Amino acid sequence: MEMDRMRMLVDNGTVPRARLEKAEQDLLDKQDEALITRALYGRDVTTEQAAETVTAAERRLARRKKTLEEAAKQLAAGIIAQQDLNVAKDDVDRAQKDVDWAVARGKLVKQVEFMAAAEADLMSQLGRMSPLEANKLMEHFDGKGTFTPQDRTRVETAFLARFRHGLPVSADGGSEVHKSMGFDHRGRVDVAVNPDAPEGVWLRHFLTANRIPFFAFRTAIAHKATGAHVHMGPASTRWVAGKS
Repeated sequence: MEMDRMRMLVDNGTVPRARLEKAEQDLLDKQDEALITRALYGRDVTTEQAAETVTAAERRLARRKKTLEEAAKQLAAGIIAQQDLNVAKDDVDRAQKDVDWAVARGKLVKQVEFMAAAEADLMSQLGRMSPLEANKLMEHFDGKGTFTPQDRTRVETAFLARFRHGLPVSADGGSEVHKSMGFDHRGRVDVAVNPDAPEGVWLRHFLTANRIPFFAFRTAIAHKATGAHVHMGPASTRWVAGKS
């Protein structure tokens, strides 16, 4: 409504067009900022939202670079001080970091998508495989049959002590990716480690020793990306119609 009012003022000559253009750019910037904030603080984003976030971050970076170019011209003309140019440079640096972060988040969401697809594909094939064939693609351990928050804390604490970095969780409970594939992933955690790499071997041994159920997927989606990961908790169940 405020933008419509300003357009009317521009049309009748009360407000200069440059002010309207700046207001429009500020509005677009706020909209892009909202997209980035949603992805930054949101628990889960879809692949489409992740892509939108990258685009929004790139638009904001382009605006910051344009502002920096204008500030450099104004400094050369003696209109602004060096400090003002430094502020514009800092804005560009922050915007670039937002782009880098958005790209990294997008890759992670894609990785979750690949892992979920590999998991769903394997689960549908296991019944038709011999135990030997199945073990080449996936290791399954029932343990005590449950995966509690206390179990997760125990795993994360031990992993951090052993490898000096946090557990690389790729999917924490139910995600839009899993739900779109018809799987209820609530109460489960996917860890982005290859089961046969040092971290994956340690994790499998720790889970077995503590009787924590897991699925260790060794497979990859042909011609796409690796689906190898360790799923902590019981198998994901199929969504029931009307259940949420």
